[in-house]
Amino acid sequence: MKDHSILEEPSSKRRDEFLAAVARSRKLHRRWARPPQTATELEDNLKRMQTGSHLTYWVCTEDGELAGVININEIVRGLFWSGYLGYYAFVPHNGRGYMKKGLRAVLDEAFRRQRLHRLEANIQPDNEASRQLVQRCGFRLEGFSPRYLKIAGRWRDHERWAITVEEWRTQASRSPTSSRDDESHD
Repeated sequence: MKDHSILEEPSSKRRDEFLAAVARSRKLHRRWARPPQTATELEDNLKRMQTGSHLTYWVCTEDGELAGVININEIVRGLFWSGYLGYYAFVPHNGRGYMKKGLRAVLDEAFRRQRLHRLEANIQPDNEASRQLVQRCGFRLEGFSPRYLKIAGRWRDHERWAITVEEWRTQASRSPTSSRDDESHD
């Protein structure tokens, strides 16, 4: 993994810290995500990373605390070179810019090192924080998928957001991130 101080490779060494972060963030995640909630689920998630079709990054604060998780799932190579993005923040670090910094680092990793061509994020329309996060990182809205994913026991509609390597390169070449932008919330 390229050296991004905000990203850490997931490990069972931080299992207790991860599970505590999930537990304290349960209310935040309730409608939006279903992270691993037990040691067994976390171990299964870590094993899935070894298949090559899934990448997971832990987003960390300057003090090394877990701020969130970003996944690239169902990576298809060959003619497609694409993956599906998933992510969630941990309380009390949500809304403090860590996920945006982490997502920018993951985009760099995905497009430079992994050589992917496209990433797609499927977001529930009323998840404003998530929509703003991908918009700030250069994703564009592609469409709407009714009853797309089953989360919290219900089939939920999603908007389809995407970014290609060409779009990412164009935005990266325009200008460096402004300090004002880094202070905005995700």
